[in-house]
Amino acid sequence: MLFLLFQIGRDRYGLEASQIVEIVPLVTLKKIPKSPQGVAGIFNYHGTLVPVIDLGEVATGQFTAPRLSSRLVLVNYPVNAEKQHVLGLMVEMATETIHLDPAEFNRAGVDVPEAPFLGPVARDSRGLIQRIEVKDLLPDDLRDRLFNSTEEHTCGAR
Repeated sequence: MLFLLFQIGRDRYGLEASQIVEIVPLVTLKKIPKSPQGVAGIFNYHGTLVPVIDLGEVATGQFTAPRLSSRLVLVNYPVNAEKQHVLGLMVEMATETIHLDPAEFNRAGVDVPEAPFLGPVARDSRGLIQRIEVKDLLPDDLRDRLFNSTEEHTCGAR
């Protein structure tokens, strides 16, 4: 299975490539005043408003640095059993991919209920890689706030 590798701080993480819609350079986001922690803003992606989560802030409380290797990773986020929505993830050092067998991932040994998106861990020659579980990224209340409408939010002419 193919994974996109990126970093949060000095640690490496993997995101299953089949969940990725597109990887784009950082863009200017529309900030939403008083938005919840981790919500970096929104942007127009081919006529659809897409919320962006700063994965560094969500995981560690540290904002993602605007480096040349920082990216917005657009993923299909399962809003409910019938519907998916594009969600942007701001990440650092998104510069490589790796093939890993899902059987290579093992429990991390530490459960973190506050971060259910932190999945099992695999190892390669450079160290550990923790899998990010897209379906578990957002707590229910934040998911409902970001995707509170059954209709797509679009930009442009009506």
